[in-house]
Amino acid sequence: MGRGILFVVSAPAGCGKDTILEKALAKDINLCYSVSATTRTMRPGETDGISYYFKSRKEFEQMIADGELLEHTEYCGNYYGTPKDTVEETLNGGKNVVLKIEIEGAGNIKKLIPESVLIFILPPSMEELSRRLHKRGTEDEETICKRLKQAETEIACAEKYDYVIVNGDIDEAVENFVSVIKAESFKTVRNKDLILKIKANNM
Repeated sequence: MGRGILFVVSAPAGCGKDTILEKALAKDINLCYSVSATTRTMRPGETDGISYYFKSRKEFEQMIADGELLEHTEYCGNYYGTPKDTVEETLNGGKNVVLKIEIEGAGNIKKLIPESVLIFILPPSMEELSRRLHKRGTEDEETICKRLKQAETEIACAEKYDYVIVNGDIDEAVENFVSVIKAESFKTVRNKDLILKIKANNM
């Protein structure tokens, strides 16, 4: 069994990346989710160890000092990072791993692991993104305006990613996401050992 593929997903708030991942992970596509660590406050409905590993700032900085993170960054006043050991063990076991991280973290991963695959989730339009953020009803108008401004900055970085998926219809977006996962597993560069094995059997 070969090494698994590392996928990284980024998207502005309100683009539905959590829903896409939830639905995709429920399918049989040899993919598992790697939980990130953060110092931000736990939100209603979130669970420690499932949504994130929620850490104090001191705990997180100790993880950095001990080299326990594959990558980390500070975003909107909070630390976010990817625990190293779990990711490496899963990939070495032949299973694909998906990380949900912001743009700077995605860039760091690509530098560390060039063969990783970056996927950016886009809204169908900024108007639709604004509608979705207002519909959630979890933030005031000032916060929504900040998120929309941040989204513009993030979307400008989408061209640095390997794939972009527009989430206009959730089922279609999930289907396209799954297609990317499957297509990457068939790439020649990831199947050199298989090719050599079949070639050897025919000699």
